[in-house]
Amino acid sequence: MPNLLLLLRHMTHATLLSAAVGLSAADAETANPLLTESTLPFHYPRFDLIKNAHFLPAYEAGMAAQLAEVAAIASATAAPTFDNTVVALERSGSLFRRVGTVFSNLSGAHTNPEMQQVQRTLSPQLAAHNDAIRLNPALFARLSSLYERRSTLGLDPESMRLLERYYKDFVRAGAKLPEAKKAQLRALNSELATLQTAFTQNVLKERDASSVIFATREELAGLSTTQIDTAAANAQAAGQPGKFLLKVQNTTGQPPLESLTVRASRQRLLAASLARGSRGGDFDTRSTVAAIAKQRAERAALLGYPHHAAFQLEEQTIGGVDRLNQLLAQLAPAAVANARREAADMQTLVDAEQGNFPIAAADWDFYTEQVRRARYAFDGAQLRPYYELTRVFLDGIFFAATKLYGLTFKERHDLPVYEPSVRVFDVFNADGSQLAIFLLDPYARANKNGGAWASAYVSQSTLLARKPVIANHLNIPPPPAGKPTLLTHDEVNTAFHEFGHALHGMFSAVKYPRFAGTSVPRDFVEYPSQVNEMWATWPEILKNYAKHHETGAPLPAELLAKVTAAAQFNQGFKTTEYLAATLLDQAWHQLAASEIPSADGVLAFEAAALKKVGLDFAPVPPRYRSTYFSHIFSSDAYSAGYYSYIWSEVLDAASVAWMIQNGGLTRANGDRFRATLLSRGGSDEALTLYKNFTGQEPDLKHLLVRRGLEAKP
Repeated sequence: MPNLLLLLRHMTHATLLSAAVGLSAADAETANPLLTESTLPFHYPRFDLIKNAHFLPAYEAGMAAQLAEVAAIASATAAPTFDNTVVALERSGSLFRRVGTVFSNLSGAHTNPEMQQVQRTLSPQLAAHNDAIRLNPALFARLSSLYERRSTLGLDPESMRLLERYYKDFVRAGAKLPEAKKAQLRALNSELATLQTAFTQNVLKERDASSVIFATREELAGLSTTQIDTAAANAQAAGQPGKFLLKVQNTTGQPPLESLTVRASRQRLLAASLARGSRGGDFDTRSTVAAIAKQRAERAALLGYPHHAAFQLEEQTIGGVDRLNQLLAQLAPAAVANARREAADMQTLVDAEQGNFPIAAADWDFYTEQVRRARYAFDGAQLRPYYELTRVFLDGIFFAATKLYGLTFKERHDLPVYEPSVRVFDVFNADGSQLAIFLLDPYARANKNGGAWASAYVSQSTLLARKPVIANHLNIPPPPAGKPTLLTHDEVNTAFHEFGHALHGMFSAVKYPRFAGTSVPRDFVEYPSQVNEMWATWPEILKNYAKHHETGAPLPAELLAKVTAAAQFNQGFKTTEYLAATLLDQAWHQLAASEIPSADGVLAFEAAALKKVGLDFAPVPPRYRSTYFSHIFSSDAYSAGYYSYIWSEVLDAASVAWMIQNGGLTRANGDRFRATLLSRGGSDEALTLYKNFTGQEPDLKHLLVRRGLEAKP
């Protein structure tokens, strides 16, 4: 590797590009649009020019160019300074970042077999590339020299934090290990990258393979005409004309379960969902799950930690594994007790109907709706006509951002998109200056990962003179041609949530790209987006967007009152299914390598782990089972970190209470949130930013009240 780095150091950027693609330097940039900066506004990607064949050579060129830049930094004869070492590292890899950002985003939102092959090829190479930088002893020596005398360098706070973060990142990556252990670490990282890619791709393939075919319309009784027509169209597209196909979404629970009146149909759909990744065949993920967990545990031990969770939580805001376990132990019993009470209410209804069966997981959503109707005289289907997609965004989400932050939005149609349903908006500050470009990708597709997420195509940085290009990705089932897209209440809430992430990225005002937008601890990143959910039902916002898609009539006040009254309804179920998944995450990642079960023992381990903590309540299965738990097994990002949603809600609930106490939907509150927290990214300690905004320490009481786990004081 050192000889290669010396060679790369003396190659020009143009030579690297031409070598990577086999063209002259003059032709390389026009042949592959990823090799040059986009000339579109804000460096918006050239989706119209990018082809599958461009990714691998552009990646290879980007890796080679960054290694050459890093080699030059590490072998410089000048004494290390903040500028020639730390800032130089921040500037390095511009091509690599550009290619990686576009590829990783499209791999999640719009993949295809060719891209999946590139993923498989690149996964171990990218791990090796990262190791080549983080495990470079000469580079780490320069960083260490600066870190040890950091108090004498006269750095501003953001620069000081950058130096400290780089040093910690390198240490956590193994920079202090002896060479023999570095070799072991490289091998583990390479194998983990390959395994995680395989898991991701098999979960996506298995999800599509798990679609359930029904022979008759009667089996789908309870679904709307539009939903049944969509199922018929899905079956037609799958080569099953005259039948009906329900697609399985990424979570254990499936939306049609709340409406299907035929119990056998509910059971078939949930059984297909629960069996994913565990029934043999090409897409079975049990061996991959076991291997990932074992190799993460081995890596943690190599780095000096008792298990992977200890390694992951060291850098999080919750304060370590013991504090997390205490939080989960406090929440789990109350959540399950609530769920059992909810089940008893539903069982009473089943018995009154002489159903002659105990409430099971496949029945929960259906009978929840029956109880909701009886108790609050409404069901979720009554809301859908008032939640039309475009109106939710333009008159709801964007309207709230205008009221809070003075933002305005203008849709544009001149920029290329990777899929026709993607929409693009310019985002402007109150003074008329352009803040960002925002992409909305709302619909589910077979080649799109499940769930909902936000991502940056371009991250903000004053050092690199970059303004943000941010995307929201949802998985709303597309309606039949010519029909409106009507959302569920949960889908509306999710849309507000994901736009909270987008705001975090768009408001970023940091110098260094290392701190841009959502580059914060994993258990803090969900917090600002969860705060943004509060505006979905804020009266002034709701009345502006919740209008009947045909008549324009506002959502009736009495219906809204019922929604508000039912806010804590079914919270036992929601909290229990979430905590069950969270406990599985911790169960896998608080083990030493020798304790990891084999592939054949994965399901038994899962059952035992839930039983141990009292979350083995059969009518409420985990939100994700291990075999399709993409959050924790597709990458290291959320591994041992799925708890972050509930911890972020601790912060969110207190912040919402602060907002309400201080006037709610006001520019003053929005500007304060933007200035003290949203614009700061990771440039300061996360809890410091939280306290700067709320003026208080985190307090669990607001979450307990919100979820109905404790009486109001």
